[in-house]
Amino acid sequence: MNRIKNKINALTPTQLIVSFYAVAVTISVILLSLPVARKPGMSWSFTDALFTAVSAVSVTGLTVVSTVDTLSTTGIFFLMFILQFGGIGIMTLGTFLWLVVKKRIGLKERRLIMIDQNQTNLAGLVVLVKQILLLILVIECIGAIILGFYFLNYYPTWQEAFLQGAFASVSATTNAGFDITGSSLVPFANDYFVQSINILLLTLGAIGFPVLIELKAFLFNKDKFFRFTLYTKLTTLTFFFLMLLGTILILLLEFNHFFKGKEWHEAFFYAFFQSSTTRNGGLATMDVSQFSEPTLLVISFLMFIGASPSSVGGGVRTTTFALNVLHIYHFAKGKKTIKIFKREIHEEDVNKSVIVTMMAVGLCFMAVILLSISEKFTLMQIIFEVCSAFGTTGLSMGITPDLSTFGKYVIIALMFIGRIGILSFLFIINKHEQYDDNYHYPKERIIVG
Repeated sequence: MNRIKNKINALTPTQLIVSFYAVAVTISVILLSLPVARKPGMSWSFTDALFTAVSAVSVTGLTVVSTVDTLSTTGIFFLMFILQFGGIGIMTLGTFLWLVVKKRIGLKERRLIMIDQNQTNLAGLVVLVKQILLLILVIECIGAIILGFYFLNYYPTWQEAFLQGAFASVSATTNAGFDITGSSLVPFANDYFVQSINILLLTLGAIGFPVLIELKAFLFNKDKFFRFTLYTKLTTLTFFFLMLLGTILILLLEFNHFFKGKEWHEAFFYAFFQSSTTRNGGLATMDVSQFSEPTLLVISFLMFIGASPSSVGGGVRTTTFALNVLHIYHFAKGKKTIKIFKREIHEEDVNKSVIVTMMAVGLCFMAVILLSISEKFTLMQIIFEVCSAFGTTGLSMGITPDLSTFGKYVIIALMFIGRIGILSFLFIINKHEQYDDNYHYPKERIIVG
């Protein structure tokens, strides 16, 4: 035991966080493999159970089996429990349990929370975790109540209506993309109320916990001099810009294709919902494979970007995309620093954005190559699946159940990396959190471009 304890203590906080998520996947596999979690006569392989567990922990939503046909009511509640771990974060729920048993939250625990929630300092982390947990649970409960009552119009019993409402609320708020309707939100393709509630829940989950906390402080704080942070301004602007851009592009590209002959409000809600769900939602009101290739490429790009940092979503994140765009713009203008909203971006954050983007492109490119060799699908189907897995989105052109065993493990790896984040993935091999060279060589210029 002491030997194991020493090995654990030797791990860096990043390695510990990744280990915790691996343990969460293991526990999830065990829970979903229990006979009580499946309907009578239903069975699945270890690979399928692992795929579903990783998809749930990473709140992706890609599935190789039908959730509603495979899982019992108990299994559905198990899945909802797993989605909370994946969406809110291992350390958030862990900190809650520590507080319940009155365990002291020391420096080591705070560093774990900082990494899990993608924060830059140790100040106020316990308060942050409490607020995140409270906000998400309140949002999920309100969503479950609203949808539960509304679904009384769709389902014969109140038990089924509220089970559907609770699961839909948890799935949307955590951006999980799972459904127990058997066909995502396609049955509600003409129900704009259900779509609007889901868009709102998807947005609240993906926009970032710090944004929600600052918004709450702004609405209920009596301080007249309250100021939103640069992070909140930048990520919120980018988030809604991408949502608007996606809606406009889908409308334009599908004007003479999928939307031909449809009423303007039908076309708008189809486009608006599909653009919103690319923020890592994974829910759909239609079969996305009916879109044209240009639209599928746009959706793939939006899924690759993903949600905001410190949210339930994956991808390279909105701020990474924003910093890359700002970096290019300011470089083209001949400026060496990036200034926005009367603030200057730290050079280290710009470097991180470039590294994250390059690593993400490399991983997705490698995954596309591997799946192109092992699978018999079109290149567009593979690119779409890869971007969906890395962005932990969960949208699919219908190829997930037909993936080979090798293909499933490629997608599993992408979903896991998408959940823990590129930087955490890079720092797994690093035995030191930061390493500064204590010597320097003479500098020399390199011709580039």
